[in-house]
Amino acid sequence: MSEVVLDASALLALVNQEPGQAIVAEVLPWSLVSAVNVSELVAKLTDQGMSEGEIQDVLAALDLTAIPFDEGQGLVAGYLRPVTKHLGLSLGDRACLALGLQTQCLVVTADKAWAKLDIGVEIQVIR
Repeated sequence: MSEVVLDASALLALVNQEPGQAIVAEVLPWSLVSAVNVSELVAKLTDQGMSEGEIQDVLAALDLTAIPFDEGQGLVAGYLRPVTKHLGLSLGDRACLALGLQTQCLVVTADKAWAKLDIGVEIQVIR
């Protein structure tokens, strides 16, 4: 059973072997990720110069359980805008948080600004 929702920033920490990667590696087998965050991850990896084949290898190694971004999550992500705008959270960030709220799972991120949020879901910042 899944217990954690991973943000794209947490996945990037793992892929790029950045601080906090061990935490992400530990929870990865029990994690969910929003399809929006998969898109963010792929975009960031292409920005880093990875080819499609290399990205497919990374995704296969991660073996993510990606959850489609549905209407309910879309509504929650929209409603989160006023309470997250001052921290600069993106749609991808809010999609991650919406999935966390929907599943009542711990949300894991590398984004320190999220520690300031009090939205009804537990958030762990990995660094």
